[in-house]
Formats: sequence, C-alpha cells, structure tokens
Amino acid sequence: MPAGVVADEPTELGPAFCLLAAPLAIVLAAAALLSLAADDRGVAGGAIVAAVLVGIWAVAGLLIGLRQRTDRQAPIVLAIAVLGGAALLAHAVWLHRLPDGGVASWRTLSWVLAGLACGGLLHLLVGLPSGRLSEPSRRWIVALGYVAAAVAGGLLSRSSSGALDWAWAILVAVYVVGGVALANHRYRRAGPDERRRMQWIGWALAVSAEVVVVVAALEVIADWPPQPWLIVAVVSALLPLSLIAGTDRRLLASVDHLLAHTVALAGLTALVLAAYVVVVIGLGRTPSGTERSLLLASMVAAAVAALLYIPARQRLTALANRLVYGEQFAPDEALRTWGSRLSRAIPLEELLLQLAESLRKTMNLASAEVWTGANGRLELAAGVPHREASSMGIADKERTVVARAGVSGGTWIEVWLPELAAQRDPMLIRVGPVAHGGELLGLIVLERRADGSSFSAEDDRVVVELARQVGLALHNVQLDSALQESLEELQRANEELRGSRLRIVSAGDAERRRLERDLHDGAQQHLVAMAVKLRLAEDLTDEDPGEAASVIGELRADLKDAIAELRALAHGIFPPLLSSGGLTEALPAAASRAALPTTVELEGVGRYRAEIEATVYFCCLEALQNAGKHAGDGATIVVAVHDDARDLRFEVRDDGAGFEIGGSANLGHGFVNMTDRLGAIGGRLDVRSSPGAGTTISGQIPLDA
Repeated sequence: MPAGVVADEPTELGPAFCLLAAPLAIVLAAAALLSLAADDRGVAGGAIVAAVLVGIWAVAGLLIGLRQRTDRQAPIVLAIAVLGGAALLAHAVWLHRLPDGGVASWRTLSWVLAGLACGGLLHLLVGLPSGRLSEPSRRWIVALGYVAAAVAGGLLSRSSSGALDWAWAILVAVYVVGGVALANHRYRRAGPDERRRMQWIGWALAVSAEVVVVVAALEVIADWPPQPWLIVAVVSALLPLSLIAGTDRRLLASVDHLLAHTVALAGLTALVLAAYVVVVIGLGRTPSGTERSLLLASMVAAAVAALLYIPARQRLTALANRLVYGEQFAPDEALRTWGSRLSRAIPLEELLLQLAESLRKTMNLASAEVWTGANGRLELAAGVPHREASSMGIADKERTVVARAGVSGGTWIEVWLPELAAQRDPMLIRVGPVAHGGELLGLIVLERRADGSSFSAEDDRVVVELARQVGLALHNVQLDSALQESLEELQRANEELRGSRLRIVSAGDAERRRLERDLHDGAQQHLVAMAVKLRLAEDLTDEDPGEAASVIGELRADLKDAIAELRALAHGIFPPLLSSGGLTEALPAAASRAALPTTVELEGVGRYRAEIEATVYFCCLEALQNAGKHAGDGATIVVAVHDDARDLRFEVRDDGAGFEIGGSANLGHGFVNMTDRLGAIGGRLDVRSSPGAGTTISGQIPLDA
C-alpha cells in the first residue's frame, strides 16, 4: 500500500466498473439459459428462477454503485451476481455437453462458483452497511468464509441430489446466522441512516426466514408445496431489493414501522404454525387425503383471520361498546383521547370543555364539571350541561385533605366540600381532586342520574388517572404563565436598561459640555484677566512701582476668586465632604445651601460603599433642587435617612404645592436620573404627591447588593 494511504479511506467506485460487471452477470445467466434451451431436456423452472435472481443481483449492484459511489457494497453485490451467473453457465455446459454426467469437472466448477457466491453473501452481511471491513478479524472471517464455501462446494458436488439440497441449506443458514450476528455488533454502533439501511436488510431476512418456516411446516404437515426450494429461492430476491431500498432516502424513513409490523406478523405466524404442529403430533401421523385438504383449508382460514383481525378490531370494539354500554365509546374513552387532545394546539378552556363532554357521554352522566383555581378559591372552568359560572372557597385545612384524597362521594363531600354538597345531592356525586405536588389545582365533579347505575371501580380508575393528567396540564399552564410573566418582566427590564444606558451616556456628554462651559465662562475668564494684569504689572515695575504693586494686589484678589470658583465647580462634581465624612457630614452641608429651609434627620447612618453614599447624596441633592424650584415660597423640606440593617432608606419631603402624578411620562428628567442611579445598584425610587399636599420622594437600597 502506498505511503500516506489509509486502509479504510473512502474511495469512489467508478461507474465504468458497475456498467461492466452488471451486464457481464446478465450475459452469463442468459448464456446459461440459451445453452439449456438448446438441450433436448429444455429449461427447468429452477434455472429460470436462478437466472432471474442473477439479473436482480446485477441490477442491485449497478444501482448501489451509481447511488453510493464511496461504498464498497456494490462490488460485493456485483461479485455475487457474476459468480452466480458463472455457476449457472458452468452447470448448463455440464448438462449440455455431458448429458450422461460422465465428466464431473464442469459440475464441480459450477458448485465451487456457487460456494463462492455464498461466501459473498457472508461478506455482504459482515461488511454492513457500507461493505467496509475495518477490523482485521472481520477480514479473516470473510476470507475463511470464501475458502470454506469453495471447498464445501467442491465436496458437495459429488453428493446425491437429496443430500446436496440439505447440505446447501445448512451452509447458507450458517453463513446467514453468522453474518447477522456480526452485523448486529456493528448495528449497535451505527448512525441513524446506517441503522435504517441495515433495517431494510433485516426486514428482507425476516420475511425470508418466515417463508422458510412456513414452507418447512407445510412440507412436514401436508407434504406441500411440491418444490419448496423454488419458493424459498424466489423469496430470496428480497435481499438485493432491500439493498436498493437502502439507497433511497424516502424509503429509509418508513423502514422501522415496516420492520416492526413484519416481526409482529412473523410471531403471529409462528404461533399459528406451532398450534398446527401440535395438532399433527396429537394425531401421531402425517395427515393424508381429505385430512390434508381440511388441514390446509383451516390453516388458510387461520391466516386470513389473523390478517383481518387488526383492521376489524376497532369496529368489533365499537360494536361491543354499543352492546355493553349503550354508547359508542367505552368509559375509558375520555382517558384514551385526553393525551392526543393535549398534544394539539387547543386552548386549555376548550380542552376542559371537551373533557367534560366526553365524560358525560361515555359514563352516561347527568352532568360533568371541571373546576380550577388556586389558593383555596375554585371556579367552574367547564361544565356539561352549561350553567352559570360560580365559585367556591376551600379553607386551608380542607384543601390539604382534599388534595391528598382519592375519588370520593357521599358523606365525604358533605364534610370536606360543603359548598359543593349544598348545590346538589352528594349521594349522586363523585369528585376527583386535581392536584400536583400536594397542591390542589381543581376538581373533576361527576353527577349521575337518579335512576342511573352507580359509579364502578373502572369509573373511579378513569377519574383518578384523568385527575392526575389534568393536574399535570394545569401545573404546566401555571409554569407557562409564570415563565411568560418573567419573560415580559425581563423584556421591560431590558428596555429600561437600554434606556438607562442611553440616558447615562447622554448625561455624561451633557455634563462634560456643562463643565466645559463653566470652565470657559468662569475660571478661564479669571485666568485670562489675571494674565493681562500680570503683563501690565511687569510693564509698570520699572516705570511706576507703586502702580505695579496695586495691580499685583488686584491679582491676589482675582486669584482667590478663581480658586473659590474652581472649588465650587469641583464641589458640584463630587463633594469632598462626602469622601471624607460620609453622608452624616455631606447631607447637612448640602441642606445648608438649599433654597428652602431644610432639616436633616439621620438615624443609624454610618459609612457605606462609595457608590451607595454617592447614590443617596445625589438623589437627595436632586430632590432638594426640585423642591426649591417647585414647592413654592414658604415651604420647608425634611431630609431623612434611615438604616434598618437590611436597606438604607432615604426620604425628601416638602409641604409645598405638590402636583398630580399621571405616570412616569410626566416626571421630569431629574426623577429619571434618580431612578437610573438607584436601579444601577439594585435600589428603587417612589414618588408620592398630590396638589396642595406636598411631595415625598423616597428610595431604598439593599445593603447586601
């Protein structure tokens, strides 16, 4: 093997090889038929069947090679076809040239070639699904299989025809069983598509095995058919046909159902044959004459009855239900159809109504109702016949008992569900609690007619199972609702987060522009004026020292003003008192600069993380500014901060004019800034105001955030 080439690497099979090997096999089979036709004895039916099989194998190999060019299955199939055609031709030459059978070389050659074809069958099964022999042990098994089959063919060519038939049957059976056993090991590790290809071959082998069993049983029981091996040979054509089906993706999708039905039918056939074998054994002899005809007719009748049972079963069941229950459906019909209904896209209210209708119809009830709810309050969700919606309450103690109870009625309803018992005769009612995880989610209430039959154990079983499934459905609906609410909440939070991020960026840009403007209009103007005066003082130093000293004095005053303005600007950015003394020093200082009289109340306030202190400080500062603008003359302000060990709470309230709150849309930019600041660290803001009653702005921040 050349270097760098992997032994199991996929190689494409050229179409030329398939187009050469397939016609070759067909030509060999046709030549055999022509040779036999030229003989005085004519063409036997077995030869025609063998030639047709060779043609089917050849066509299968051609199609597989053209559809699956990277597989090695096509050469194996074509090799079987060519070997089969050559064996048939060698057998025909032997019969044509030596009618008395004097020279055995052609006969030996024909059976050796047939044996090699049998070895190809083992090769095909061991190499499933692609024909590759990736393991050395499999290669050795296939090689020994070819050698053993060729040797067996040579030896069996010298045997009598009866012994030869049985010997070939045993050889083929051993090869098929061994090949299937080895293929099963690879089947367990194969992918989905490869498994389906192998299932098609399994289907063909199952049908062939079933036919072999049936023919063998008929041969033993009734000495029929006259040529059993011919029927088996015809059925073996399913194997190459299944190989063709394995290359069609549309057929791959349906093979599992076909295989399941075939296996079930094979098992049924085996049971029927076993019963007839027991009958024959009981007779102690092989049936003859009229007995044989009667036995065959009864076997055909049993086979027809078995085939017709499945389609007739539903009609027979419906007829039995009408006779027994007086209805078209059995009492468990509601249970059997609930799952299929639940899988459809139908609203829960409609499902519950269909369930009530089905229960009333199948159990011949006066009414059927489904109650749903939570936290001890149940409402009528569906009922047949329809009546006005109503509700009933169940106390905590009763709710626990009802949730764990089974299907009950009579006095139990009077004790634990008195509101339900007050509406109707409890002796006619059957109640099935709908619960999940110990939580009562509803009730299934059934009421029979006064002259109707009592509820049976089967009715209770149906209600129990239905209650369990309805409880699971209601629980899933609750989970779905909670999930939907969480999703909507997350979407709202996401939108708020996006808006908050945009506002933060915009606020940052606006703050930078304000700082630039304040520096330009304030400190920068002072510094420019100081630079002019400094140049003037420098010019006057030699000419007029007194005037220069006066200018320097003005410079000193201007420098103090610039420093004060820079300090005020820095204080607006982040107050130094907040960093050094915390809220207890920064808030009183801010209150002293407020436009309205302000009182500060601090309770249990200490030092906190910088982001918490900054958030509380700037929120209070924003609230003080809003109160100074809108509270009006004569109003007073109170700033209160309280630490309750879990949350840090603040409140800024005034007794001013107040305003009407109509939602977040009419709140100003300052309120939005405070909301964003608090939301960034897990806090929340609350605004309360009304005309003439002042305004209160409060917030809380979790200290473990």
